[in-house]
Amino acid sequence: MAELKRTKDRVIAGVCGGLAKWLGWNPNTTRILYVLLSILTAFSGVLVYLILWIVMPEE
Repeated sequence: MAELKRTKDRVIAGVCGGLAKWLGWNPNTTRILYVLLSILTAFSGVLVYLILWIVMPEE
């Protein structure tokens, strides 16, 4: 099953909503975990988010 940007659970671009659907998680939990992971690790969460925004298909 491919990751899809969610149009219903969209806050900015629907990336975290799509990841949440794909993982079977709550969208708000996914957003919080994504932000925490971006802050606490060395990877650039904003850059990854932008790439996913471009690459992920619409629902």
